[in-house]
Amino acid sequence: MGSSATAFLICVVGVLIVLALIMLISAIRIVPEYQRLVVFRLGNCIGSKGPGVVLLLPFVDRGISVDLREQVREIPHQSAITKDNAGISIDFIWYYKILDPVESVLQVGNFEAAAQGMATTTLRAVIGGIQLDDVLAEREHINNMLRTRLDEVTERWGVKVTNVEIREIVPPREIQEAMNRQMSAERGRRALVTESTGQKEAAINVAEGQKQAAILKAEGDKQAAILQAEGARQAQVLQADGYAEALKHIFAVAQSVDQNTMTLQYFEALKQLGNTASTKYIFPMEFTHLLQNFSQGFQPPAPHDEG
Repeated sequence: MGSSATAFLICVVGVLIVLALIMLISAIRIVPEYQRLVVFRLGNCIGSKGPGVVLLLPFVDRGISVDLREQVREIPHQSAITKDNAGISIDFIWYYKILDPVESVLQVGNFEAAAQGMATTTLRAVIGGIQLDDVLAEREHINNMLRTRLDEVTERWGVKVTNVEIREIVPPREIQEAMNRQMSAERGRRALVTESTGQKEAAINVAEGQKQAAILKAEGDKQAAILQAEGARQAQVLQADGYAEALKHIFAVAQSVDQNTMTLQYFEALKQLGNTASTKYIFPMEFTHLLQNFSQGFQPPAPHDEG
């Protein structure tokens, strides 16, 4: 009996020690820097604890861990109808951060499910007030609108929505085909504009080159004309100088010629006139005067009277 009682007592003590260790381990919580522990004591929230070592009263306190790091959640493809009744599919991601861990636990039961439902309804509300073209062209504006509206809702939960990014917008197939045709037409238009611009610039360059060539040709013609005129002037000056020298020589020779020599020259001219077929001749008055002088020069001397 004694040994059995001792063995039983040892087992009981061992069980109590194990239970004490378990209770001690469960009462000690180590909270990291990026977490907080919202403590409920007998059902009443006594605030958030941490970071570091937090002691909880066994069977009295209960702690809920809350992550304070920025989180990202993905919203899968959601169908929405635009203001002009075009059905589209959109998926996006949103970032949030818990600022008040107590409110995030007390104000909402399942924060992520509530936030996802709020995000989808907010998305449909925002898309429903925008035209399809604006949805496709103004993603940043839609992102800001979604972030603002989600932040207004989640603020009362102690959560801050930091960013919203639309990843993909899928319009209906017929709209995609129309957009593809429009892009093809736009590319064709840009190609034509680029080609016409190139042709215009080429024509301008050709015209500019022709203009420069014409200017250079005119300048060359001008210089050539100036040089030609200068050469002609110098030639005329030289010719005039030659004529002047010739006239001086003729004048010098003429001064040494007597009237009889001039008369003989007239006779030579008359001889040449006589060999022509002309029937009328015009003689200058000086010719008769020269004949008189010539005849006087050849008259025989008068006889001397003997006596």
